[in-house]
Amino acid sequence: MDGDQMMALAEQPLSSRLYWQTTRFKVDLTQPRVMGIVNVTPDSFSDGGQHASTEAALRHCEHLVDEGVDILDIGGESTRPGSPAIGLQEELNRVLPVLREALKLGLPVSIDTYKPEVMSAALDLGVDIVNDVWALRQPGALEVIAAHPSCGVCLMHMHRDPQTMQALPMEGDIVAPVLSFWAQRTAALRAREVAAERIVLDPGIGFGKTVAQNFSLLARQRELIAVGRPLLVGWSRKSSLGTVAGIESAAARMVPSVAAAVLAAERGASVLRVHDVRETVAALAVWRAMKAEKQSAQEQST
Repeated sequence: MDGDQMMALAEQPLSSRLYWQTTRFKVDLTQPRVMGIVNVTPDSFSDGGQHASTEAALRHCEHLVDEGVDILDIGGESTRPGSPAIGLQEELNRVLPVLREALKLGLPVSIDTYKPEVMSAALDLGVDIVNDVWALRQPGALEVIAAHPSCGVCLMHMHRDPQTMQALPMEGDIVAPVLSFWAQRTAALRAREVAAERIVLDPGIGFGKTVAQNFSLLARQRELIAVGRPLLVGWSRKSSLGTVAGIESAAARMVPSVAAAVLAAERGASVLRVHDVRETVAALAVWRAMKAEKQSAQEQST
């Protein structure tokens, strides 16, 4: 990323980095927020089929609210490596009934989709956030976001596409390409007068990256934060965690997932996208208590 691109990202008002403007909520980002995953799919890599019906998905939404979730992220199409695309009408049939009811739960609701038609239908219902693994690269997606002048959006870095991303992952340094991609996609939104405070960025853990590259993004996360936009990260149950922890089953990766979430929070992530909400919320409470005690000790010593 060249100097002009870095400045375009970094030269945003500091206040706009402390919240996320969404359709109905100004989400406070002074503390990390937990985004709970609701997969209305039969084939997601970790929990496919568990919440595939409208009734099961809504029960799961309510369960996550009870566990302390801050944002619900509802998706109707799996983006696991090698997953096939589904048709537009099938995705709409899966997610719209869930979104209608989830909007009544009193907290921000995100639609996880790359299809502009699904984005538009969800935003017309009043959905707060569009979380797009394609970062609004599908034809018409930028226009949908620009036409809804207060919704939030998350732009994720993905190498290639879900069908091929892990068969031919990226090579070499990972941070510079992610930063350059973000600069390009943010510029495309800003050209359509989408306010900076509506935009959050996601490095796309596991989306076309090697295990080493994924952990490089975590180790060097401060460099990602330095561009000036809030960061959303999704380590939950990813295969890289299974590789280093020796855990083959995705559903059994709760402990390394929570560890990765806390490490990401420690390094400045604003939103943690997770399956295991209760455990992540509890771990963050311990982390915050430590931070508060450390700050108190520093104040007393000055």
